[in-house]
Amino acid sequence: MKQGLFIGMCCLLALGSQAQQKYLFIGTYTENAQQGIHVLKFDENTAETKEVSVTPSVNPSYLAISPDNKFLYAVNENGGGNGAVSAYQFNSSNGTLTFINSRPSGGDHPCHVVLDKSGRWLVVSNYSGGNFSIYPVDKDGAIGAAVQVVQHKGTGANKNRQEKAHVHSAAFSPDGKYLLIMDLGIDKIMIYNFNKVTGKVSSAKQAFESVLPGSGPRHFTFSPGNKFAYLVEELSGTVTVYAYHEGRLTRLQSISSLPPGATIMNHDAGSADIHISPDGNFLYASNRGTANNIAIYAVDNQSGNIKSISFQPVLGKAPRNFNFDPSAKYLLVANQNTNEVVIFERDMHTGMLSDTGKRIKVFKPVCLKWLN
Repeated sequence: MKQGLFIGMCCLLALGSQAQQKYLFIGTYTENAQQGIHVLKFDENTAETKEVSVTPSVNPSYLAISPDNKFLYAVNENGGGNGAVSAYQFNSSNGTLTFINSRPSGGDHPCHVVLDKSGRWLVVSNYSGGNFSIYPVDKDGAIGAAVQVVQHKGTGANKNRQEKAHVHSAAFSPDGKYLLIMDLGIDKIMIYNFNKVTGKVSSAKQAFESVLPGSGPRHFTFSPGNKFAYLVEELSGTVTVYAYHEGRLTRLQSISSLPPGATIMNHDAGSADIHISPDGNFLYASNRGTANNIAIYAVDNQSGNIKSISFQPVLGKAPRNFNFDPSAKYLLVANQNTNEVVIFERDMHTGMLSDTGKRIKVFKPVCLKWLN
């Protein structure tokens, strides 16, 4: 009896240990094909990491994980007509990726990839191409030929950065009926109806939401209740709050993501990424440029409005993507220009960040994704 109890306890401890180990994927700029996609295990109790595998790939700068956790997709952020998106099968037992196939991205410098909730459709944003491409994904994870490539046209107020369309990211609405496209070059969030059967888009009733001239829309996130949405604007260094309802955006607030007195060089603040905490109480935005910090906001869950409460230095340069670990106890920041990921502990009650002293050394990290 005692022996059986002991064995049972050991099994439970082993399961608990496995549950604490989460897979982390890091996308990078490779520059001359150095390394590629890094797979690590992250311990939620200690914030310790261990690299499991590295998969060679050229400039896999942004990643997406399939809803069933079986596949990973990476853009290959290349110019000269060599932009691509690649599919990999993920083996969760040993942490390795196996290449499935690749497709041309339909434009230069693809910088973002996202899947719909069904995992059947994949959208790639081409920054230099000024367009986005939609692909079917089969049950074995392979990417099919693009069903649609949508080209944007126009310019913005910043002549150095907005000389043409620059599609930076895409976001599906929570119900999957709409696709929102952030176009830095034309200062618009383009809004499309999304057909879940064909994978094609058409202009929604509200075809677009214009931002303030020279702002440069970059990344976008919905609140946990889906009533509100938050946009980080790269050039102006601002965060804009919207009410959201059935494919329509209504602007509520715009607030700086930079500390008072911060310098914006050449009308380019370098703001990069934005995420809201799972409980919806705190919003975070990263700034590159001269700031190199994470802006922290308290969120009013009733109005959706935000209030700046702190700025956390990232202890490095060019914080590109950042993300919470699955427990939301930690926030990891990919500092592109100092070649490391900095791990912060997050106070669940105040939203504040503190340095754990833990680092992940990796060449040009720019994207962090977790197994769902």
